[in-house]
Amino acid sequence: MSTIAFLGLGRMGAPMARRVLDAGYDLTVWNRTPGRVQPLLAAGATGARTPAEAAAGADIVLTMLATPRAVEEVIFGPDGAAEGIKPRACLVEMSTIGPQAVMALRERLPAEVGLVDAPVMGSVGPAASGELTVLAGGDIGPVAEVLSVFGPVVHCGDLGTGAARKIVLITASLAGVTLLGEVLAVADRLGVPAEVAVDSLASGPLAGAVRRFQSTESDFAIALAAKDLGLATDVADLPQLAAARDWLRAAAAAGAADEEFRHVVDHIRARP
Repeated sequence: MSTIAFLGLGRMGAPMARRVLDAGYDLTVWNRTPGRVQPLLAAGATGARTPAEAAAGADIVLTMLATPRAVEEVIFGPDGAAEGIKPRACLVEMSTIGPQAVMALRERLPAEVGLVDAPVMGSVGPAASGELTVLAGGDIGPVAEVLSVFGPVVHCGDLGTGAARKIVLITASLAGVTLLGEVLAVADRLGVPAEVAVDSLASGPLAGAVRRFQSTESDFAIALAAKDLGLATDVADLPQLAAARDWLRAAAAAGAADEEFRHVVDHIRARP
């Protein structure tokens, strides 16, 4: 059975790493904030002081980090994973960073090191229960078994296609909820109770946005949502996507950066 290194134990990374451990893999973990490592160490994982140290003994290195810059630093910065990863090992990039960043990783990694992009759809609850959807690009054969511990694996095609599909899907979800916020703001102005409007919208074209708004199992920070929509508008800066992105950025700047994404609706409705 492969030896796994997991880099990044945030809201999503910690429960995902626990699934790897519970599946019986030999797991080494690293996180920028050491305190987040402790529960996994208590469960049997091995801790590493640096990404390079974590990668050195691993057949597969999984990264789950917040931003493209964080991925760059953890892989190629001082004591980064690229310094320790061994030939014929595979790096599986599971963060949401977009296909251009994935291809830039390929250019900088040694040719003998494999690379798969495998971002996920789903939040903290599905991460813990193994019900994420893994959107994988590249040669997934050597890592398919490991990826399956997180949930169904969709092989999207060549390297970068998983990252591209993730941007498409997350853009629809995020923009849908900001649109719901604007619709509820209209309802407020017209005196339609919010609960009545939400109930009515739940069976219409915004049904998915309503379900996401009502979810109590999700834990996705507004700041990260703004980052994800920024990746979309970097390649297609269209008016509706730009407006959704700007709502998220405004909410983050107003102090709601760490609040769960659905609360952007409150920010939109509160605008005079």
